[in-house]
Amino acid sequence: MQNALWWQRGVIYQIYPRSFQDSNNDGIGDLKGILQRLDYLVQLGVDAIWISPIYPSPMADFGYDVSNYCDVAPIFGTLADFDCLVTEAHTRRLKVILDFVPNHTSDQHPWFSESRVSRDSARRDWYLWRDPDSNGGPPNNWLSHFGGTAWEWDSTTRQYYYHSFLKAQPDLNWRNPAVRKAMYDVLRFWLDRGVDGFRVDVLWLLIKDDQFRDNPQNPGFTPSMSSHSRLLPLYTANRPEVHQIVREMRSVLDVYPDRVLIGEIYLPIEQLVSYYGSDLKGAHLPFNFQLIDAPWSAYGIARIIGEYEAALPPGAWPNWVLGNHDKARIASRVGVAQARNAAMLLLTLRGTPTLYYGEEIGMVDAQIPPEMVQDPAEKNEPGLGLGRDPQRSPMLWDSSSFAGFTNETPWLPLARNHQNANVATLWESVDSILNLYSRLITLRRSSRALAAGRIEAVSAHGNVLRYKRRQSGEIFEIVLNLSNDPQELPDLSGEIILSTYLDRKGERISDKFIIRAAEGLIILLSGETDS
Repeated sequence: MQNALWWQRGVIYQIYPRSFQDSNNDGIGDLKGILQRLDYLVQLGVDAIWISPIYPSPMADFGYDVSNYCDVAPIFGTLADFDCLVTEAHTRRLKVILDFVPNHTSDQHPWFSESRVSRDSARRDWYLWRDPDSNGGPPNNWLSHFGGTAWEWDSTTRQYYYHSFLKAQPDLNWRNPAVRKAMYDVLRFWLDRGVDGFRVDVLWLLIKDDQFRDNPQNPGFTPSMSSHSRLLPLYTANRPEVHQIVREMRSVLDVYPDRVLIGEIYLPIEQLVSYYGSDLKGAHLPFNFQLIDAPWSAYGIARIIGEYEAALPPGAWPNWVLGNHDKARIASRVGVAQARNAAMLLLTLRGTPTLYYGEEIGMVDAQIPPEMVQDPAEKNEPGLGLGRDPQRSPMLWDSSSFAGFTNETPWLPLARNHQNANVATLWESVDSILNLYSRLITLRRSSRALAAGRIEAVSAHGNVLRYKRRQSGEIFEIVLNLSNDPQELPDLSGEIILSTYLDRKGERISDKFIIRAAEGLIILLSGETDS
C-alpha cells in the first residue's frame, strides 16, 4: 500500500460546479463555493476532487461546449480563483482533477468561427466539413447523441459540419496534427497551474471513420430508446486510431510527476480495458461504468466483478463508479436502504472508487417540472427520460429554504428529501448514511487489504453478494444482502468490523448467521491465513 500512487489508494469525489456551492447568491455554484467546502471534503475523507467543466462557454450544454480552453467562465469565477482553489486543496492534501472536453468545441469558439469563414480558411480542416450527398442532403446517416442528424448545413460555405451532440458543439478533427498540438498545449496550460490530472470527456468518440461510411442499423432498437440508438456507431465511436491519441495524451502527462489520466468510455468490458494500452501507456483509469447500468442483483454484480477482473491487462489498476452527472442517482435506482449497501460495495471493491457529490448523503433525483427543464437532451427528445437535470440538482447542506446551497432561487429545484437528507442533519445522526460513508473511507484508508489487496471468492448466494479482500495477513469478507428480506448464511465466522446498520461493531459470529434485510457487513475473518 505504501508504494501505491495517490490515484490508486485514494477516493475521488466528483463535483458538478453549478450545483455544489453558490458563494455569490446568483443561484449557480462556483469556485469560491467549492473552496468554502474543502474542509467538509477533508472531514469526509476523500483524496481528490474532480471538477466538471468550468471553461468559458455559451452554456448550450452547460460547459461541455467550450469557447476558451484556457480560462474560467465568469459564472464560476476567475483564473485567480482557480489558482487559489488548487493551492488551498493542495494545502489540505487534496488533489484536483479537471474535466477536459476535447471531442468538440462551442460553435462560438474562435477556432470554429475561423473555420466557417470560407472553405480556404486556415482552420477549415480543424473540424469535420463535408459536401452534401447526391440529393443535397447530409453526407451520411450519422446521428447526434441528442437526437436527429449529426450534420448541420452551413449556408455560407455550402457544406455540412459534423456534431456528435448539439449543433452548437462541432466536432474537432483529431486526424489533424495541428488540432492535436493545440489540445495538448491546453493540457500543459492546466498542468503548469498545478492540476493533478484530467477526466477526458467522451474519449472513445474522438476519431471518426476517414471514409465517412454509413453506420449500420441496430437490430435491437426499440421506440423507447434514444433516436441515436437506431444505428450502431461502428464508424463514429471506438475507432482503432483513437488509441494513438490516448498514448499521446498520456505522454503529455508523464512529463509531470504523479498525474492521472482518466477516460470517460461507455463500452463493454472487453473493449473498455483496451484503453489501458497494450503496455499500460494509455489511460491510467478508463472509467468502469458497469455498476451504473447493472441490475441490482447479487448474481449480476458478481458476474460483472469476475469478468472485469479477468479482463484487466496485467498490472492495470481497476476502478468503480456508482453514479455521475449523466445518470440517475444510485439512491433513486436502488432505494435509500440499498444505497447504504452500494456505499459498502463501492468502497470495498478492488480499485479506485469515484463518488458523485451527494451520494454520501443519499441524495435522490430531483423532480423537475416541464417548465423548469434545462437539459438539451430532454428538450430535444422529451418523454424518453433522457434528461440529466434530476441528478444535477443542488447539494444539500442544511435544512434551510435553499439547503445552504444559496440564499436565492437555485438554478435547479432541490431534491425532495432536502429537509432531512442534508449534511448538517446527517452528521449529527450516528447511524446516518453520511457517517457510514465516513467510516467506510476511514476503514479503507487504514486497511492494507481494502486499499490494495486482492479480491477473491466472489460469489452470489441467493441475492447475497460475497467476496474477500486479502493482503499481508489481513483478510476481510464483505457480505451484502441485496434483497429486502433477512437471509441465513452458512459457514461464516469472524468479527464484524462494520455493518451498514452501524450497530454491530465487534460482534463475533460463527457458523450459521442471519443477515438482516438490506444489510452489508465487513467481517475480519478468523481461522484463515494469507498465503
